Amino acid sequence: MSEISKFIPMDENEGNKESSSIFKACQNNKLPAKQSGWSKFKSILFYEIKVELTPHQQKIENEINEFLHQEITWSKFKDFLFQDVTFGKKKTV
Repeated sequence: MSEISKFIPMDENEGNKESSSIFKACQNNKLPAKQSGWSKFKSILFYEIKVELTPHQQKIENEINEFLHQEITWSKFKDFLFQDVTFGKKKTV
């Protein structure tokens, strides 16, 4: 007996009339399985999220992605580090 069966009560009018038992055998693959902790964790971790953006939000998101994924070269980085910085208003003489 490699397969364990569970018994589920059934109505008296269903099934074989000749049988005196009011229980019928049910295979395990049809029973609800108890959810393990790992299954619960995976269902929370990999929950599918759908996000719909308005055209304006999509434009902003595209600009942010473009900024974050821009190609950075040494010359651009050097120019940024050594740019002229002024504080306050310029005095006119």
